[in-house]
Amino acid sequence: MAVLAGVVLTAALPAKPAHAPATHTVAASPASRSWTADNGNGTFTNPIFYDEFSDPDIIRVGDDYYMTGTTMHVMPGLPVLHSRDLVNWKLLGYAFDRIDMGPEYRLEDGKESYGAGIWAPAIRYHNGTFYIFSNINGYGLQVFTATHPAGPWAHHNLGGKIYDLGVLFDDDGRIFAVHGYDEVRLIEIKPDLSGYVEGSDRVIIPKGNAMGEGHHFYKIDGRYYIISANFAPVGRMQAARADSPYGPYETRMISARETMGTQRGWWAPRNGIGSPLPRPGDKIEVSRPWGDNDFGAVPLHQGGLVSLPNGDWWGFSMMDVKSMGRTTFLSPVTWVDGWPYFGLKGNLGRSPRTWIKPATGVSQQPEPTWRRDDDFAGPKLQPIWQWNHVPVEGKWSLGERHGMLRLHTLAAPHFLLARNSLTQRVVGPESIATATLDARGLQAGDVAGLGLLNIPYYWLGVVRDGGAYRLRFYDELANRTVEEPLPGPVVHLRVAGDYDNEIARFSYSIDGRTFMPIGGDLRLAYQLKTFQGVRYALFAYNEQGRAGGHADFDRFTLDEPLADRSKNIPAGKVVVMRNLANDLAMWANPHGMLHFAARGSKQEQGAGIQFRVHDRGLGQVALEAMDGGGFLTVVGEGLPADVRIMKTESKDSLFQWQDMLRHQFMLLSLRTNRYVGLDPSTGEPYSADWPGARPDRKDGTVFRWDEAAGQ
Repeated sequence: MAVLAGVVLTAALPAKPAHAPATHTVAASPASRSWTADNGNGTFTNPIFYDEFSDPDIIRVGDDYYMTGTTMHVMPGLPVLHSRDLVNWKLLGYAFDRIDMGPEYRLEDGKESYGAGIWAPAIRYHNGTFYIFSNINGYGLQVFTATHPAGPWAHHNLGGKIYDLGVLFDDDGRIFAVHGYDEVRLIEIKPDLSGYVEGSDRVIIPKGNAMGEGHHFYKIDGRYYIISANFAPVGRMQAARADSPYGPYETRMISARETMGTQRGWWAPRNGIGSPLPRPGDKIEVSRPWGDNDFGAVPLHQGGLVSLPNGDWWGFSMMDVKSMGRTTFLSPVTWVDGWPYFGLKGNLGRSPRTWIKPATGVSQQPEPTWRRDDDFAGPKLQPIWQWNHVPVEGKWSLGERHGMLRLHTLAAPHFLLARNSLTQRVVGPESIATATLDARGLQAGDVAGLGLLNIPYYWLGVVRDGGAYRLRFYDELANRTVEEPLPGPVVHLRVAGDYDNEIARFSYSIDGRTFMPIGGDLRLAYQLKTFQGVRYALFAYNEQGRAGGHADFDRFTLDEPLADRSKNIPAGKVVVMRNLANDLAMWANPHGMLHFAARGSKQEQGAGIQFRVHDRGLGQVALEAMDGGGFLTVVGEGLPADVRIMKTESKDSLFQWQDMLRHQFMLLSLRTNRYVGLDPSTGEPYSADWPGARPDRKDGTVFRWDEAAGQ
């Protein structure tokens, strides 16, 4: 696609289905035990992953797409994912298995590297070689190279103080990196990766031009583009462009206010970058969000662009999703006057939660990215597992007892300094992790179990006193310990997380069927000390300052109650739709417009609040009023009273259903590319000119559906 100044160029969108009044067979996605963004009907629903995948970077090589992201202090690091459709991704491997920069990376001598390690990588491909560039705090720029994205990868340490960089291989083979916050700098990297070109470091965008960090650097149709993110005062994305890599650059906002109806989460403000690691008994403070609609760093930020072979462009970015962490979102891109705006024509800067899959030319069935369960019967761990810091080899095993993960206990003063803790990311919006532990190998002072690694942290485990076993639960936030006797060494440990409400609950079972709660409701929060979301951890350590015995984990399973979204669009059903802002039912006003029915009114008892949902393919629906008035249709610019009830269905009767889970949804008009909504304080009828939902979902654009009585 050409990008020309002064010309409006919109990324080509898949053709809308031809008008067809007959209801089609519902194209439902297959039942899934694990989240996949692909809905199985030609659409996807953000996020691409429902677990942390922060600071994403994506490139296209031919018809293939590759992605990597931040991994901080966990090992292995720098995952390399592959996709053919930008929605379904598979893990190829990691750029490194271990990276050991000193005792802090091994949790030795009371030192730790939480929140350090690999940050904000840039993946690139040039002349047959894949490159990943990333900073390591205190050690400078690291570069990993491979001729195949699955590896093996070679490691080069360039040093310097470059972070959150964007990298561009220019047409003449020169390698430029941009970096910095607010003041954007450019430096040239030597092609042999032996260092930097002397005298090349310079400021290319001075402070005060609304630029941020987390840069992504591109050359598009002869122009240089820098996409960056800002977190202050709120999350957003900026673009800069110039005719030379050295500038001068002009800047624009390209994505703002898009939270997908997600509120800011709880926060542990005193546990930030560089702060001491809290010890048991230290006071942990957690804070509520400042308000129901306080943005903070939530809105889409820190991402970039990728082009399709057909000329379409797509944007990728991340969003802060409470204590679950930061994860990846995909947005259609619309070019206007040479600027790549996230969003659709008529609604620039805002991104749909559900949209038609990118037209990559590849048809792919929904498939989860990760296998999260592990029975520990194979020769290797499932690749989703990552060690908390560098593991001590020889002190863990999959072979010492077949079908078991064995963790030998090593001395540690507390859970956050326990070595060989095996972790994986928690999964939203709800998930239930269960691990089976055989504790008969524990010795005095040993403790082993299942934890939520975070600040504050929580764990449920087993300790042994002579021949007796005790269950122990620890709550760091309250510095509270609960103990109960166990009849034997084998116990099933479980933690259920509601990551929308940031509450976790532990339980345990002796027989694997009946689970007994312990510890009550536990507050989850995000913080910048680990700079990661909550992680599940299988752990074993000795509290008495010595190496002890061992713990055997038989299996780990993860259940995701909301992963199967195949029935989230009530296609073919007659429903009542209530607005979350006023809890009043949508009503087909006899004057031919869409309004609401007052509580207890005659209208609320009639057929005018009932609508049949007709599937029209590609996740699009037509809504038929059951009072015989006709179909919900948008006319004109979709201003108030221009959401009409029309006798005949037309292309303007199509809405892209925006699934927000738990029967909540929005209706995106395919005429205006804006949402159906109203201001609950004015009493106006509905319009279709709303840009998107507020974080609290009570601005008038979000609905809840229920089947109509008697259906």
